[in-house]
Amino acid sequence: MTETAAKLPRESVEHFEDLETTDVLICGCGPTGAMLSAHLGRLGVNNVVVDLEPSITTDPRGIALDEDGIRLLQSLGLYDAVYSEIGSCMGSFNFIDGKQADLSKKPFMRMNYRTSEGGTGHVGFICHSQPRLEANLRRAISQTSFSNMRLSCTITSISEDDDWVYSEYTDKDGKKRSIRSRFLVGADGKTGFTRKHYLEPRGIKLEQASQSHYQEVWVAVNWKISLPTPQTHPSFPLWALGYNSQQAFDLFFPTNFRFLCNPDRPAVCGRFGLPEDRTWRFEFVVKRSEDGIEMSTPEKLREVIYPYLTHSGGRYGLAQDIQYPEDCIETLRSRPFTFSARSCNKWALGRVILCGDSAHVFPPFGGQGIVSGFRDASALAWRLAVCCRTSTSNYPKLFSAWYAERKQQLERSLAATIENGKFVTESNPVKIFFRNWYLWLLQLIPSKKHWLEMGARRYGMIKYEYEPGMAFLPDLAGGSCFPQVYCLPLEAGKIEPRVEFTDDIIFAPEKKGLFQLAVLVDKVEELETAAKALQDVEKLSQGILLSSETTFIVHNTLASFGSTSTWPVCNGRVVRIATGSEFAADERVCGGRPEPLYYDPYRIKKEVQGRRFVILRPDRFVFAACVDKAQLDIAASRILSVLSGKS
Repeated sequence: MTETAAKLPRESVEHFEDLETTDVLICGCGPTGAMLSAHLGRLGVNNVVVDLEPSITTDPRGIALDEDGIRLLQSLGLYDAVYSEIGSCMGSFNFIDGKQADLSKKPFMRMNYRTSEGGTGHVGFICHSQPRLEANLRRAISQTSFSNMRLSCTITSISEDDDWVYSEYTDKDGKKRSIRSRFLVGADGKTGFTRKHYLEPRGIKLEQASQSHYQEVWVAVNWKISLPTPQTHPSFPLWALGYNSQQAFDLFFPTNFRFLCNPDRPAVCGRFGLPEDRTWRFEFVVKRSEDGIEMSTPEKLREVIYPYLTHSGGRYGLAQDIQYPEDCIETLRSRPFTFSARSCNKWALGRVILCGDSAHVFPPFGGQGIVSGFRDASALAWRLAVCCRTSTSNYPKLFSAWYAERKQQLERSLAATIENGKFVTESNPVKIFFRNWYLWLLQLIPSKKHWLEMGARRYGMIKYEYEPGMAFLPDLAGGSCFPQVYCLPLEAGKIEPRVEFTDDIIFAPEKKGLFQLAVLVDKVEELETAAKALQDVEKLSQGILLSSETTFIVHNTLASFGSTSTWPVCNGRVVRIATGSEFAADERVCGGRPEPLYYDPYRIKKEVQGRRFVILRPDRFVFAACVDKAQLDIAASRILSVLSGKS
């Protein structure tokens, strides 16, 4: 028990009637809380998630999800819904300068997020519908018997003793309920009960993030667009020029996201959700002299946004200007938000933990809000599993190392977000002039142009800088995010023609080991020798690694077994890496998304620098990467001591 966590007197425990018990109580069933609950369920950790709202949000707040977010949806078995229900590829981020309201203007810089070069096998970004995203996360919760979701519940008190967190909440019928949990996670947002009413009085503060002093008020607008037709709008000028309804929509609401670097009024806009949704987001800065509420009114929206929806008649050879019909636009939301970059000084105190927006907030320029919560949840879930399975008393160090890692990635995400923000909000005409000329010259060099188009992915996959207590072995190349590639299972005498993601093999839901082992070889003849090196890992790791669950990855796109006589003595799955064209040819996995561009099937081998044995944490980070059996045995024997804080 930490000195700063209040101990609950025994007599106050006794007033809890009908006390329910669970391992983890999660406050908030938004994207972060739902992701955490689903992960805990898959890890066999009993959890209850409560939420104030009676149902899924109908207000699409977040709309962007990067490739880590897609990968984490995939980790819950939701990849089949990514492009069919949740969203679509975001395409490119087009940065447009100037004060004129023209969405068709050629960008001075473009980041191409249709490519698959980030190391996950996925596109760089999707633009999603948050209600559908949350519906699918709740579907993942419902698929495990270890997770229990309760809606229309209001948390009214939290307290702790040495062993439990005691909470009271009012259920949907207005009845008071009591529950105790080994740990409580606040995923209830920046104004939620957990932080505002329980942790802030104990010294937890939301502070300015180290890399940013950005704080501005923006208005976020969501529109639902319907199509005009010659029957509904007979006087619309484009019909006479041969345009149909969809083409008219595409002209006024073009694909790809636009960052409008207007020094008078910076803005961001683009489609989100599925193509057939025809939903559109427009966000713009509220000036210091303006009121955010007033700028959210229909009159002000017309003043700020409609110039972008009014095209010069000269563009079409017409005398009069053309505006998209107002009666085809329905406002789903229009409200001001204060955007800033902030993070709590601590994300855990005693047995109470903060996750997602409860722990940190982001400005809007990098699409990192929801995915940062996803990363928090994925990295926290397995640590909670360790605490609940072992009843370790070292949980404060385990959690402090968790948020130390997360803060490193948060700073990196924030740096990319700030970089985008500087392009959007720059108002100094001299700086704008030199920025545009510098970028124009840089893009004359093909390699530099591609480097710019990579966006944040140009910096490679995240690698943590070791701090004491972090759950990896820095001396054995631990701490880096493990790439994902496409693969084809190998069977004796044949190749099964179903392309899969390596994560789905390595972290298959039926596996019982907390950590997983991937073995990398160059040819099938090396498999038997590699398999023999695993004979001691289960014992040395005390069951955290199971040799029978090992995944063997052959780094040869032509590998196969000629006959059953060449089948090695391997416990586990054997796959070979697959090419981008093999992935593209499989509609089951590539349907709804662009074919993989700049995809590297050898990415795993390159990232671990040829090491053969890789021990992986459930959050897809490397615990240790080993050259030979001797290193593997050392790493396996150190897992438990690292997790218990003894190493």
